[in-house]
Amino acid sequence: MAVWTDHIRQVKIVLVATAVIIAVASLVVSQVLIHDLFVEEHNKMEVWAEAMRSLNSADENTDISLVLKVINENNTIPVVVMDKEGNAQFFRNIDVREGTYEDSLRNAAILGQRLLNEGKNIRIVADESSKDDYVDVCYDDSLMLKRLATYPYVQLGVVLIFVVVAIFALLTSKKAEQNKVWVGLSKETAHQLGTPISSLMAWTEILKENYPDDELIPEMDKDVKRLQLIADRFSKIGSLPEPVPTSLTEVMEHVIDYMDRRTSKKVRMVRDFPENDVIVRINASLFEWVIENLSKNAVDAMGAEGGTITLHVEESQTRVIIEVSDTGKGIRKKDIGNVFRPGFTTKKRGWGLGLSLAKRIIEEYHKGHIFVKSSEVGKGTVFRIELKK
Repeated sequence: MAVWTDHIRQVKIVLVATAVIIAVASLVVSQVLIHDLFVEEHNKMEVWAEAMRSLNSADENTDISLVLKVINENNTIPVVVMDKEGNAQFFRNIDVREGTYEDSLRNAAILGQRLLNEGKNIRIVADESSKDDYVDVCYDDSLMLKRLATYPYVQLGVVLIFVVVAIFALLTSKKAEQNKVWVGLSKETAHQLGTPISSLMAWTEILKENYPDDELIPEMDKDVKRLQLIADRFSKIGSLPEPVPTSLTEVMEHVIDYMDRRTSKKVRMVRDFPENDVIVRINASLFEWVIENLSKNAVDAMGAEGGTITLHVEESQTRVIIEVSDTGKGIRKKDIGNVFRPGFTTKKRGWGLGLSLAKRIIEEYHKGHIFVKSSEVGKGTVFRIELKK
């Protein structure tokens, strides 16, 4: 699992680094292209403004056809010619078609004023001796230039979406792979336990016949049946067992009876149940295993000194709440978020799968919720399970 985690982390780093490189390269190349196109359009407008100057000062020696050709060849760059009073005298490549021609001129004048404020203009002085007689050729970026300016940001968005989808796919693949491993391991464990359990059941029956008065044989029989129950639980991992209406009080009593016989006398099990029986739709075998797992963890947390485990049940109109609390060593705040993660454990021995499987049983099979309600180092922990009615 550690190797797989490292591989996933490396792949994510490569994906993010590739996305950053593509995004930066795209932005740089696009900015260079935008700058070159902007300079080219500015040079074109310089020529266009010179043509307008030539047209305004034309005489019998001026080649009008050449001037008009230069003016008419501009089919992409929006242009507004403004007089010194701020009125539009002429416009080109601007969509202001509404109302009368005077209305179009007013709309063009608004655009021209904005371009003047942005410094996108070339001033044409009619007479060098009088600087007050002039017009401003105001020009905007062409549609191509505007599209090119937005392109790198669109591309950056596409790259980010690609990275998010790729990481999501990797995480989903990892989870699916883990699920397959867990299901295979669980079913193989159940299969391997089947043969020795059958043999033990047969030997128990022989012992009952030969030593009918032995007080230990019934206890041995209970333990063998317990092994059979555990094998049955493992065989159900990966399937979707159908929850049925079950007495929750009875399930909790089974757990208390089992734990009382197999834990130190220093551990006290406390019942905190409602007076009426609580009926809830669960798979009794799997749900009982969850409560046992929480109780065993509580015993481990209290250590040799012992303590108190309280099993609390309460019922409302919409849900049933089960809490397992202990007086053990508690969980550090930084570890609370990891207790249900596969492989996480604070014990010297163990695989760290118990709480992870408990979470899966509660949330996937019973559509409930399990979480650490509270925990304080040195005082104890409270696990809460919430089930819908």
